[in-house]
Amino acid sequence: MSYLLALDQGTTSSRAIIFNEQGQVQATAQRETRIHTPQSGWVEQDAQEIWSSQIAVVQQALASARILAKDIKAIGLTNQRETTVVWDKRTGQPLAPAIIWQDRRAFEWCNQLLQQNLKDKIQSKTGLRIDPYFSAGKLVWLLEHVNGLRTLAEQGHVAFGTIDSWLIWNLTQGAQHVIEVSNASRTMLMNLSTQQWDEELLDLFNIPSALLPKIINSDTYVADTAAGLLGANIPITGILGDQQSALFGQSCFDIGTAKNTYGTGCFMLFNTGETVQYSKNKLLSTLGWKTQHQTTYALEGSVFMAGAIVQWLRDNLGIIQKSSDVEKLACTVQDTDGVMLVPAFTGLGAPHWDSEARALLCGMSRGTNKAHIARAALESIAFQVSDVLTAMQADIQQPLKELRVDGGASQNDMLMQFQADILNVPVLRPKMQESTAWGAAAMAGLRCGVFSSLDEIAQSWQLERAFEPKMSPDQREFHLQQWQSALKRAKSEL
Repeated sequence: MSYLLALDQGTTSSRAIIFNEQGQVQATAQRETRIHTPQSGWVEQDAQEIWSSQIAVVQQALASARILAKDIKAIGLTNQRETTVVWDKRTGQPLAPAIIWQDRRAFEWCNQLLQQNLKDKIQSKTGLRIDPYFSAGKLVWLLEHVNGLRTLAEQGHVAFGTIDSWLIWNLTQGAQHVIEVSNASRTMLMNLSTQQWDEELLDLFNIPSALLPKIINSDTYVADTAAGLLGANIPITGILGDQQSALFGQSCFDIGTAKNTYGTGCFMLFNTGETVQYSKNKLLSTLGWKTQHQTTYALEGSVFMAGAIVQWLRDNLGIIQKSSDVEKLACTVQDTDGVMLVPAFTGLGAPHWDSEARALLCGMSRGTNKAHIARAALESIAFQVSDVLTAMQADIQQPLKELRVDGGASQNDMLMQFQADILNVPVLRPKMQESTAWGAAAMAGLRCGVFSSLDEIAQSWQLERAFEPKMSPDQREFHLQQWQSALKRAKSEL
């Protein structure tokens, strides 16, 4: 039996999952990673902690599966995207904290680009909108604010990368400085058509090209892990950014298939095939994956706050003891009794792109209790996804037939039913919940010969439950109007 090992480095934890060839989980290990918010709008992590937690869970998973490193056929890697790391090529030490995708410190820089009327140029080159979300602004901020960093970068001593680059550097002990193409497509520095760094943008942003990693395909054999690291040299043969990995892991291989991941944020990706579909409705055009045989593009809508809203109820308001309590509490009431939550804690993502919007809880009365607020919090996730799908439908002019779902909050039956009701499409939850990790493992398996085709991978997808829409059109319209009205109040241009 051969096994595939997935490294899944997310925003809140590092995980390692061992799969067999049928896509069944043999072992899993997880460690939380700490997030630091030194000031408003800043979100950081310690890059060294990301690496040490990731290597620790690999060893834990191997021990728990009772297999040896030599039994692993290949490693697939998936990661939080846009997060930006800079390190010294000579020592391998980080030169600053990792700036997390949710960080907004590049807001002013982005505004300057917008004032220079660069919006259309940047969108046509990169498929992205000008926003602090992407890596370019984070890198420019580091070059301008970390003492001596620009000088070191110009001397060729600095390496920049997203989390995949940082982990690969450490797994190969500095032998490989690379970035996988779906991750590169999230930097706002890669030309989406050529899949190469865009020289004009590098000049415009004043970024020295010496610090950039080499862009590689999703199914590249990168290298073996360094000797002495894991007890055997394991080939690394698949890498994907986490949302693209979930699209692949959900077997959304055909044009017109879509998935939504309910993690810290919410990410809907729609497969557009071998053509770049530019959005007229403020969505992102992104690279899905690029293999030896084909390039697949996707449309993406990103919602910044999903599972993070439940953490806020738990940690900041103390309404629930643990995240899993939220569904039970929300189900003690029939509806929100008019309470609406707009979770713009870090601004609003797609399709609004209002980084100055702020969270809003409205519609409360003396009768409002914590169950109404918990229910409003869950419904707010579904409403945000509905906004993204509406924009997507307008871009593609073909109705979505079904939505495949994954991520922690997809286990919440109340939320999934409400999601199906609000979208008016069936929501399909697969048996295997590890779509993101499985996507990376399957990509690695495709390259190392465990799988011979996408069809073979698609056979591993099995339905656990379908949520069919049950809400009347009038009710749906009423809910959506309430949401739109609350949204207006939360936006910055009131």
